[in-house]
Amino acid sequence: MIRILLAEDVALLRSALVELLSLEADLQVVAELASGALIVPTALEVRPDVAVLDIDLPEVDGLAAAEGLRERLPGCRVLILTGLNRPGHLRRALTAQVAGFLPKDVRPAELAGAIRIVASGGRVLDPALTAAALEAPASPLSQRETMVLRMSASGASPVEIAEHLFLTPGTVRNYLTSTVMKLDARNRVDAIRIASEAGWI
Repeated sequence: MIRILLAEDVALLRSALVELLSLEADLQVVAELASGALIVPTALEVRPDVAVLDIDLPEVDGLAAAEGLRERLPGCRVLILTGLNRPGHLRRALTAQVAGFLPKDVRPAELAGAIRIVASGGRVLDPALTAAALEAPASPLSQRETMVLRMSASGASPVEIAEHLFLTPGTVRNYLTSTVMKLDARNRVDAIRIASEAGWI
């Protein structure tokens, strides 16, 4: 029996996925969540074999949660579902060492098959998303600039970002200024839009 943790914030879709997966004799959903912040603590409690995560979750996105699972529960394999065709997201997913990356419009039988492949140690990547990622330009931002801009996009102030990353507020402002310049953006809000649309944050 493959134990699954499912995280999807749209209640109707989450219920449909649970119902569909429950029809498979070898799959069991042991936790269903609507918030990304609950993924790691719940996974540590229920010990799933596979975490099926929506990429766009409130509080903590699916990719950040995948990174947390890799650190805290490396035996749990992650399969990301996305409704957004953003090549940068696949790059982030590969960096987080996710085992699967599929569009949300995948057929139920394909999803069940992908979960089995991921659970057995394999990897499943959507060909169209992979091709788009290979063709898209890489992010011009450094890892620290990306982190600062991602936290800013979530609503954190420079002071809060500085406390979280053990930096000075002035250093955080410098990072935000450099991201605006590198992305040829009008301001920080425009930089967040550009980076989000490219899938870099």
